[in-house]
Amino acid sequence: MAAEAGTRPAHRPLLSLPLSVPLIAAVTAGLPLAVAAQPGEGARDTAFWLQLTVTAYAGVRLCAMVLSGRRRLVQGVFWLFCYLAMGVAPLAQSVLARDPTPVLGPREDTQLATVLVLCGMVAFDVGALLARHRPSLRARRPPVARVHRRRLYLLVAFAYLASTVLVLRVGGPAVFFTSREELGRTLAAATGGEGAGEAGNALLRGFGTVPALLALLFLTRWLVTSRDARRRPAVLLPWLGLLGVNAVVNNPVTNPRYWFLTVLFALLFTVFPRSPVAYRAALTLGVAGALLVFPFSDRFRYQDDGPPAASLDTGSVLEPLVVKDYDQVNMLANTITYSGDGGGHTYGRQLAGAALFFVPRSMWEGKPQDTGFVVGEWMGTDSFNLSSPLWAELWLDFGTPGMLAGFVLAGYLAARTDRRYVRHTVDDRSPGNVMAVVVPLLAGYSFILLRGSLLQASGRIAIAALCLALVTTVRHDRRTALH
Repeated sequence: MAAEAGTRPAHRPLLSLPLSVPLIAAVTAGLPLAVAAQPGEGARDTAFWLQLTVTAYAGVRLCAMVLSGRRRLVQGVFWLFCYLAMGVAPLAQSVLARDPTPVLGPREDTQLATVLVLCGMVAFDVGALLARHRPSLRARRPPVARVHRRRLYLLVAFAYLASTVLVLRVGGPAVFFTSREELGRTLAAATGGEGAGEAGNALLRGFGTVPALLALLFLTRWLVTSRDARRRPAVLLPWLGLLGVNAVVNNPVTNPRYWFLTVLFALLFTVFPRSPVAYRAALTLGVAGALLVFPFSDRFRYQDDGPPAASLDTGSVLEPLVVKDYDQVNMLANTITYSGDGGGHTYGRQLAGAALFFVPRSMWEGKPQDTGFVVGEWMGTDSFNLSSPLWAELWLDFGTPGMLAGFVLAGYLAARTDRRYVRHTVDDRSPGNVMAVVVPLLAGYSFILLRGSLLQASGRIAIAALCLALVTTVRHDRRTALH
């Protein structure tokens, strides 16, 4: 019976018709129209109707992900982000005529930004459709990546060491439960002060958090899939210790919320790799969590009363959506204005700066800065926590044609990755299945990649790649593989 459940047809819907119809109606029409009908000072102009179209389109695609018989983790996260951060939240901001980040350009730039968002989503869908015409993954059998048991223990040891160094440098575990502001100041002081210690800050925090998370995920996969591992203290004790380490260094109080979402997604789908219920719940509850939990959590992440965006005015039910977590369309519009004001396109320099983040500025004169910081400096703001969504990164580097090509490629790779993930979790249930851990982690980290900036996201990607290179092998040797 279990085997039959694991091989049910991919096209089989996960929700019955009586349940799917209300879901589609609520996501694609109910919530957007409810937001649009709220009283506010915003003009019902072209930008408003374009934003309503973006929200409806993203809602339709998100429902398709939820109702699909396949677990499309990476694509599902993309459409969840689009629906919330590029759809519903900007729509609410348009209704209220309130922007979480000042928009300096004319309304036409906001209209163009909204059109670019819609075109990027359509291009992503085109890429996903192109992936369907590739030969079946079952027709080719590339080498399968496995976790090397002894190297995994090296990663566990390194994770303990790196996290311990991070905790000691900031003065102990208590700092991780104060505020994000306080932890940032402590990290800056520990790495040479603000500005001078920017790279050191990112590396210290990255090595203190990423190896601990990856080691926990690999051990969790081992425990979930192996009854023998659940009886071995050599697996259980390190796993319990890593739970405690992650509760400190990766807790939601002092970590960016999108990083904590990465942790949650990765853990959820490592524990429940084949569960359609977990997949469906993650996407549907993600909507409610992002709309209700994210805006209110600012009040507990900063000292005193928090930033201005965190002081909630309950005069409108849409107030929780007018926060800096959802400034992506605003920043895309500002990027367009910045380019037109003389900044121009960078023709790949920003992407090169993100890819070569590890090169010191002393060795690379004129190394590109973080895109959000560059645009924010042009805006005259003193905030260093401005987003630079993937749309803005690609458009600033390569213009509209390059942005569209980038999203076609992103959709293609996302669809291929999701297909490979389904194959590996259905056909390969071994404890050492690397793909079963990497794809959930990538899906969660997509929130950060989509929000931007790419330069900020690059450090943790590189550290994760180093950790994966350490533990991965393609040799099928039972003496060294997890079992």
